[in-house]
This record gives sequence, structure tokens and C-alpha cells, in this order.
Amino acid sequence: MYSMSTPVSHPATDQYAEPENKLEIEVKNPQTHGSSPRTMYTSYEIHTRTNIPAFKLHQSVVRRRYSDFEYFRDILERESARVTIPPLPGKVFTNRFSDDVIEHRREGLQRFLYIVATHPLLQTGSKVLGSFIQDPNWDRNAW
Repeated sequence: MYSMSTPVSHPATDQYAEPENKLEIEVKNPQTHGSSPRTMYTSYEIHTRTNIPAFKLHQSVVRRRYSDFEYFRDILERESARVTIPPLPGKVFTNRFSDDVIEHRREGLQRFLYIVATHPLLQTGSKVLGSFIQDPNWDRNAW
């Protein structure tokens, strides 16, 4: 799990209070769907917990597939010309449904989302970021 917190000076009684800006993003629970090699794909849950006002929900869980991440990244690049969007983990063409490959991709997707979601310009300026990580009905064709 990736977590970002802004340190704030608190009296001793508040030292265990929730940080002023908290964002936790976890990509987990991969599931492979489909029955034939041509129709199979893996989806991942995105768990988000935050108190940052730019996000509509304090907690959310959505499911996305790799191709959704590709569309999301393309949209971010068009939307945010001033920000360098990090790469996604590479496409895999052999053994793409093996546990090792799925875990490697999950880690890469989590790293990608954390970098994007904690970027101050994207947090406040992106129209697609909050929707992608929080809206279960996110439609890549709407962007």
C-alpha cells in the first residue's frame, strides 16, 4: 500500500490524530475473467482512502482492467500537458495470466497510481483522476 501524509505539528495529545492530508491507494485482489485466451483479461481493485478535498469520497473501491489504465493515462497526458505522466508497467505477451506476471503488473499499477494521485497539479487540476479511482461506473468513452 502506498500512503502519503503531510506532517503537521500537533500537541502531544494530538500526536495520533489523522494527518491533515491523507491519501492511501492500494491496487489489489486481481481477478482473471473470461474462458478463452482471446477473451481473458485481469482486473484489479483500487482501494482509496483520503481526506483530501479534491476527491469526492473519503473511501472507495473500484475495479479496473489494464486497458482502463491505458485509456486513463492517455487522457491524463492530453489533459495535463505541463505534467510528465509516468509509464505503466509494460504489456506482457507470454504467460500474462501467471501469478508472477499478475503480481508484477499489480505492483506497477499501484506505483503508477500513487505517483499520479499524489501529484499536486493532478490532484487539483485533473477532471479524470478522481473519477478513475473512485467512480465504479467510470466510462473511458466519456472522456
